Amino acid sequence: MKAVFDTKPGSGYDDETAQRYHFPHRYSAIVADALGDWVVLRRPRADGGNLAYFAVARVARIDPDVRLPGHAYARLVEYLAFDAPVPWRASGRYAEEPLRRIPQKQVGLYLRGRSVRPLSADDFAAIIATGLSDTLDPTNARRFGLDPDALDASASYDPSLPAGERAWRIEAVLSNRIVRDASFRRAVCLAYDDRCAVTRLRMINGDGLSEVQAAHIWPVAQGGPDVVQNGIALSATVHWLFDRHLISLTDDYRLQVAHNRVPPELRALFRQQSERIHLPRDRSTWPHPTYLARHREAFSG
Repeated sequence: MKAVFDTKPGSGYDDETAQRYHFPHRYSAIVADALGDWVVLRRPRADGGNLAYFAVARVARIDPDVRLPGHAYARLVEYLAFDAPVPWRASGRYAEEPLRRIPQKQVGLYLRGRSVRPLSADDFAAIIATGLSDTLDPTNARRFGLDPDALDASASYDPSLPAGERAWRIEAVLSNRIVRDASFRRAVCLAYDDRCAVTRLRMINGDGLSEVQAAHIWPVAQGGPDVVQNGIALSATVHWLFDRHLISLTDDYRLQVAHNRVPPELRALFRQQSERIHLPRDRSTWPHPTYLARHREAFSG
């Protein structure tokens, strides 16, 4: 069963947005029903009262909280942030079916004590399709490095299809590595303004497409999430060096170079090694120290 998990910074719960959801036992039955399935994350109060769905993830397992009786953790995997927040109410229509069945003035009362609640497959599909509309727009395919011919026919969303098939197709989208890479590239390149973090060069080809690449800091194959804080925009050569741990980053975002292993002809790329790399304007999208530490482990090894 699919569900909505409400979460916000400073809530008092031990949430880690892309990895775990902390909840009291009164929600245990609903979370257990969502085990193995997808959940949508929603901010109940943030950004001056902006109530919106902002990401999707899958519940991999449920662990008890050994430090706080009466609480547990839903461990999340395959987290994917939306291209843009999805309003919980648009054109007078709520995104969740139970909220559409009650008078608007009763919605706030209904949601009290319901930070975790079931979500219909049809509403789930509609929220995801809206949240990933930019990535899935065929006109953006080349810009995000998405090859339409490489997509399975199931990895598409058509609102005219029956509800069950819409949900099935949208789940195929969420499990499609090509789509996830496109979404990740979109977020990282946007955050860095299509500029290589190391060389500081903004390279746009003759077709107006960015030549910069989105590198995972903690590789997905090793458990790294598809979140912008686990990404960095790099030119192709620098990306190659970064993936092979010939270069890395300190916690204050300065470059580390394995000079004894980096070819001499490439060292000119790192003349500004003592300076901090180019970082996004939005500090919340900067590489997270946890992911940098994992990368450095392989660099030093």
